[in-house]
Amino acid sequence: MVTPDRLAALFKTYHTPLVRFLTRRLGDRDEAEEIAQETFVRALKQETIASERSWLFAVASNLVRDEARRSTRERKRHDLMRVREEAESSVDPEPTAMERAEDQALARQAIEMLGERDREALLMREEGLGYEEIAEALDLSLASVGTTLSRARRRLMEAYESLQQERSAERA
Repeated sequence: MVTPDRLAALFKTYHTPLVRFLTRRLGDRDEAEEIAQETFVRALKQETIASERSWLFAVASNLVRDEARRSTRERKRHDLMRVREEAESSVDPEPTAMERAEDQALARQAIEMLGERDREALLMREEGLGYEEIAEALDLSLASVGTTLSRARRRLMEAYESLQQERSAERA
């Protein structure tokens, strides 16, 4: 079993990047903290962990799958309601801070439009995981990680540009 001292060292080393990854994945810091906590509880129950960082990110990804599906549906519904409200309102143009918030929302929507594997690969790479760690966490061959990341980046840009065009058309 992983000793409490080893768990404390794992927590100190990986808690912040894991919570950051989960926050980006879920869009909710509190949920990210809960899932990270459950990930470390599971680590405590393990006999051994060969590749710690990959294992932690893989377990966290597995824990978030069901929650991500539910929250994605809910987020899309809320985004649609917000877009409808904005379209119906006759308020003057938003301040720059609001426009930035909209751009962030568009980026989040674009990320959510990606397939699960593409989304997770991009977010893991953003957290600094190497190709080997991503391959292990997502059960990919090492050779396919680069292709997966390249395809995911291209799809992300296409989705973001499409959402920007829709937003521009709504404002016109």
